[in-house]
Amino acid sequence: MDYLKELEGKRVHDYHLVGVSKIARSTWVPGPVIVGAGPSGLAAAACLKQKGIPSLILERANCLASMWQLKTYDRLRLHLPKQFCQLPLMPFPKNFPTYPTKQQFLSYLKAYADHFDIKPAFGTTVVWAEYDHRCGRWRVKTQGLKREEGTEYVCQWLIVATGENAEELVPQIEGMNEFEGPIVHTCSYKSGIKFSGKNVLVVGCGNSGMEVCLDLCNYNALPSLVVRDTVHVLPQQMFGKSTFGLSMCLLKWFPICLVDHFLLLMSHLMLGDTAQFGLHRPKLGPLELKNLCGKTPVLDVGTLDQIKSGKIKVCRAIKRLSQHTVEFVDGKVEHFDAIILATGYKSNVPSWLKGSDMFSEKDGFPRKPFPNGWKGENGLYAVGFTKRGLLGASLDAKRIAEDIEHSWKAAKATHVLEYTCAPHPTNMM
Repeated sequence: MDYLKELEGKRVHDYHLVGVSKIARSTWVPGPVIVGAGPSGLAAAACLKQKGIPSLILERANCLASMWQLKTYDRLRLHLPKQFCQLPLMPFPKNFPTYPTKQQFLSYLKAYADHFDIKPAFGTTVVWAEYDHRCGRWRVKTQGLKREEGTEYVCQWLIVATGENAEELVPQIEGMNEFEGPIVHTCSYKSGIKFSGKNVLVVGCGNSGMEVCLDLCNYNALPSLVVRDTVHVLPQQMFGKSTFGLSMCLLKWFPICLVDHFLLLMSHLMLGDTAQFGLHRPKLGPLELKNLCGKTPVLDVGTLDQIKSGKIKVCRAIKRLSQHTVEFVDGKVEHFDAIILATGYKSNVPSWLKGSDMFSEKDGFPRKPFPNGWKGENGLYAVGFTKRGLLGASLDAKRIAEDIEHSWKAAKATHVLEYTCAPHPTNMM
């Protein structure tokens, strides 16, 4: 696409943004710029590549899928079967188990990038991006790891793939500065080996919090789990099939309320009444709650049995911390050696994307609800913000590639027409 580069070069030559200093150079990108080299960014790049459209991925870390590589615990496995987690155009290897391990998933992503010849620009942090109406293009300012002079990329399409989990979410708890034991987020937790024999409080009862508690039990730690809100706990499998897969199958034939009723009935038969162990269920069913609020039900992988046996204690919300103790809202005070925050992550898009109302300033997610949040204005797209995991990211990637393809072909046709109609030099004599 050299002709696009030539045309755009005329527009951006010697142009500098007001208020942005120390730009070392301005680089035109003929295809889309993708921010983030996680599964979502890779999926978008692959779908574009299949259609003959080049792209540039900008990644602040020095590796693919930095969230998976650097901020997840060792025992992590995909919570859903592999067929619901594969990226577009390339399935998982047949010899992989139903629920691939962390390392297997990372090896799959590496093979995926190699297969589609995707080579992100690592160590490149996007610090600012905005649509320039004067030249009709996106300007993306980046900074390297050493904070040297950055590069400004100019492009027609900008794809936000930084994801729902870009930054860890750390709650402010009264007395955090007084507590003398370690307080770590799950992004820094690898295994329970260093917590053996210690009283550990895990804050957060989502899938990560539940699984960290189980991991602590396996290393002979003494975990307690803070449950502040209601939570749906479902078996990971029903009738030898994944609960998620079974749900998707049933939704083809029955309304969501009936499928929810079925899931809750089977969960009660298989797991018992979770409320008696301090895990109260929400009023809305698990699928309906997921659709409305994006809150994912917990798929039990053995934690509930440890709660039933008393090896994992369930606690109410925290009121305050002191040097060695935690006071809960029900008045109980207990001693803990360490606290692990399984409090999740948040989007960081509002911190660097400017001049667009596609993303909410409040939570950094697209304002339009699923399935319409993937497309904004002026060539702006979002992939991986559906709150529906890798399946949702794959759907976004396919739609984005198809949408950009129309513009790409139109631009190419316009160039061919201009070239054909332009007077030949020999006719100018």
